[in-house]
Amino acid sequence: MTKGVGMQRLMALFFGGMVLFNFPLLALWDRDLSLFGLPLFPAALFIGWGVLIAALAWTVERVDR
Repeated sequence: MTKGVGMQRLMALFFGGMVLFNFPLLALWDRDLSLFGLPLFPAALFIGWGVLIAALAWTVERVDR
């Protein structure tokens, strides 16, 4: 993979993270529900955060090759 494509993927993940953690999508998770005994809003934040970190790590590892 060339460095240009890797940078484009990192930028896409950055902007995807900005959209994910911005108001319109965060309002979707602000409900009085629970997921495995945890309130839905914090659970969705941590799951989204973990998925974003995993996607960034996977992308960075692919850029180095």
